[in-house]
Amino acid sequence: MVAAAVVLTGAVLAPVASPAFAAETATAWRDPVWSLDRAAHPLRSTEPGRNTADLRALGGMIGDAKVVGLGEATHGSHEFFTMKERVFRYLVEEKGFRAFALELSWSAGLEIDEYVQSGHGDARELAKRTLAGSPWDREEFVSLIRWMRDYNRAHPGRTVHFVGDDLGAPSVNDAFFARITDYVRQHHPEALPRLERLYTGLRPIDDAFAYLRKPLDERLRLATQAEEAQKLIEGLSGADARDWAGQHARFVAQTARFLAVDLADPNGLPAAQILRDRAMAQNVAWWQRRTGHKVLLSAHNGHVSYVTDNPGLYPKTQGAFLRETLGRDYLPIGFSFDRGSFLSKDKALEGEWKRFSVPAAPSGSNEHTLDQVRFEDFYLDVRTAPPSARTWLDTARPTRTIGTQFPVDPAAISLGRSYDVVIHLHDVRQADLRR
Repeated sequence: MVAAAVVLTGAVLAPVASPAFAAETATAWRDPVWSLDRAAHPLRSTEPGRNTADLRALGGMIGDAKVVGLGEATHGSHEFFTMKERVFRYLVEEKGFRAFALELSWSAGLEIDEYVQSGHGDARELAKRTLAGSPWDREEFVSLIRWMRDYNRAHPGRTVHFVGDDLGAPSVNDAFFARITDYVRQHHPEALPRLERLYTGLRPIDDAFAYLRKPLDERLRLATQAEEAQKLIEGLSGADARDWAGQHARFVAQTARFLAVDLADPNGLPAAQILRDRAMAQNVAWWQRRTGHKVLLSAHNGHVSYVTDNPGLYPKTQGAFLRETLGRDYLPIGFSFDRGSFLSKDKALEGEWKRFSVPAAPSGSNEHTLDQVRFEDFYLDVRTAPPSARTWLDTARPTRTIGTQFPVDPAAISLGRSYDVVIHLHDVRQADLRR
């Protein structure tokens, strides 16, 4: 009787939905665009230097994260690259960020950082030397480097830094090895002979492709020596300088182990990619913990995401390693686009960068549905999206993910499981080749 009374009372007190409200609710569950509209925040521009009022909601989504991964759906679209500068400027000026990390070698990152700290040299010549051949050898990154230098000139007590978090291809030159050996020579000369022996045959790595032609046994031996050199440095007594020398030695060891991959083994390349993504995550986490800087991490969508879009080749992502290391202090943002052009290559390791284009995304893809949202360009927080939008976001469906080679088939990607925030752009164009 009591249970029946409760049910009856509930039935009496419950509000009666109007037919129009019921129809609208049913439509929302059938059509994710209705719910995506509710979650979307309009993006007024992708160009840096504009009013940033439209980024305030993004700042709220980022919250207190210490590392923000900002992806890109292609390795060569203007709007993805300019948005990186725009978001970085906002995070520096409004959220206290101090470092921009790029999918670029640790050694090249140090060269760029020396320029943005000192101003010695020329930004365009620096880009030509450190970015040549990479997806980042673009006018958009020259602009970013110049802005960082200008910011540091105006804020000498609170400078921003450029970080390369990737391995040492195509080369790790003698000048970089000298950063390690000079420290030991100055502070621990008794350890120098052993360090020199460990680096014999490895120093320098002038050409990664030539290095890979060495016999596998030799490459494995050199990788072990590089790891022993890292342990040697880390075991020396000292403070600040040793920390940096140890990180430099770690970078050499990471590179040598990556280049010890067995190219004849079908499992060799996926294993090498795990080594690479783990190394990139280690280097970003080291910088953040060593300096205390909040970091904007720039890489392809496939590296910043929590889950891989290609399990066969990339079993575990940089973003997954960073989530394990930093927990909720890491936040990934993925990019999406409906149509436009970009720079890529016919073959990933050969040829010149050239223009490709794609039409509007096909029905059934993530991009097709996102492009029906009422804003042309927008972003949304997938963690707080309405339930029907969240259900749609959590479902894997075809999605463009274009890197250094095109054409490439779309990948089955769940946006909600890959990122915390998604930025969608209606149209993009190819990035500007460095002049």
